[in-house]
Amino acid sequence: MAKVKIAQYWGAGCGGCDVALLDIDEKILGVAEMADIVFWPIAVDAKLKDVEAMPDKSITVTLYNGAIRNSENEHVAKLLRQKSAIMVSFGSCACFGGIPGLANVTNKKDLQDYVYNHTFSSVNPNHVIPQPKYQAPEGELELPVMYDTVLTLDDIVDVDYFMPGCPPTTDLINQFLGVVEKHVKEGAPLPPKGSVIASQKTLCDECGRTKEVKTIDKINMPYDIEIDPKKCMLEQGVICLGPATRAGCGAKCLNANQPCRGCMGPTAAVEDQGGSMLSALASIFRTADNETQLSEDEILKLMTQVKDPLGTFYAFTMPKSIIKRKVKEKKAGVKQ
Repeated sequence: MAKVKIAQYWGAGCGGCDVALLDIDEKILGVAEMADIVFWPIAVDAKLKDVEAMPDKSITVTLYNGAIRNSENEHVAKLLRQKSAIMVSFGSCACFGGIPGLANVTNKKDLQDYVYNHTFSSVNPNHVIPQPKYQAPEGELELPVMYDTVLTLDDIVDVDYFMPGCPPTTDLINQFLGVVEKHVKEGAPLPPKGSVIASQKTLCDECGRTKEVKTIDKINMPYDIEIDPKKCMLEQGVICLGPATRAGCGAKCLNANQPCRGCMGPTAAVEDQGGSMLSALASIFRTADNETQLSEDEILKLMTQVKDPLGTFYAFTMPKSIIKRKVKEKKAGVKQ
């Protein structure tokens, strides 16, 4: 009987999604029985040349985690797309850009200058910046080209399914691999192309906290107050992205008495996760005359209480947001 062939690759990310595949515990033994792992750089001794030699579409499913940050990420993404029947954006970085996507608030030139010349630990008197190519006595050394903008997987290749999360939960992984196995062995149908392997509801729908207070007049950081584990985070003045975030994670952060940071990304009904959350926050912020419409001064008062607005509202989704990136360098003759 045919076995599922799985590939896993780590792009621009922290590596947590690779570990998540191991976190399915004893069920990993079931994966080993039903699948051959043909490419997984951190766990399997397989090289890119081995993938290049594989027939097109011979890999059943590739779980690609991480954003697209450099030329190697793009090359491997395109190669695995060519060789795979199913391509999955695996995790928040592949789906939305994730934490690496916050680099879009700057550009490559300024970022490299700061990292190599201006941090407290930088010792670089000659101001050397890594170059894509360098001629050493042993021969030419080559590094991947770092891109100016962090991209998502579907910016580069056609993606069949999206599995968000930082990292995706073991339940979602097991659910999806089970569907793929039935498809290969029994001919069972796959979900519609483009499906998000998660809930269609918001996190608030699976949160059991009570909601009573309709307005707040102060924003608190989680360490400012003793959070009541039974009450809605927002109603305690703690920014929680539950109203603008897709469910499916099991509300793990909330169960640990910490606010949602939005790693599951927006629901299909939300165009911009950060904008949706700002709207939700504004709707409960108490104004001077208790009207729902905020004045400009009141909006300013609200926003000055939020530390790091971009990192709060777009921690995982900036490359997929309406903002996408911050333009810092103005080109001559071009209005921006």
